[in-house]
Amino acid sequence: MYSGPLFIASDHGGYHLKKRLVRYIENELKQKIEDLGPHEYAPEDDYPDYTHPLTQQVLHTNGRGIVICKNGIGVSIACNKVPGIRCGIGYNLMAAETMMQDDNTNILALASKALSEDHAMAIVKCWLETSFSNADRHVRRLVKVSELEK
Repeated sequence: MYSGPLFIASDHGGYHLKKRLVRYIENELKQKIEDLGPHEYAPEDDYPDYTHPLTQQVLHTNGRGIVICKNGIGVSIACNKVPGIRCGIGYNLMAAETMMQDDNTNILALASKALSEDHAMAIVKCWLETSFSNADRHVRRLVKVSELEK
């Protein structure tokens, strides 16, 4: 199980699922997680205001992050604009597992309107339990992706 620095953020569309996941991660998985906001429901908020600080914390601490919006796409796009971030959308357990094993993601995006709380919790658990395989082919591909950021 991953035990390093862990951060979470959302927009208004992911606010309620974020609050549920914080309780789950802290109480059930016994993992410390820092909630980077929003800290109250505000329908006029914008996800880049929360995803950018999260990406900076992930990079600064070599940690992992979880971001949530209604469809998972907006937060994923915003995160992946930052060099060094590898954000994947956790739409099922297979995606959560392989995005870590093959792609060494450091941020998990979730779609609050497409997942039940139970499914989201299972995806988060799977992602946190999975490590990068370090297989030569995956390392080679990630080096090529890093070159694209330059």
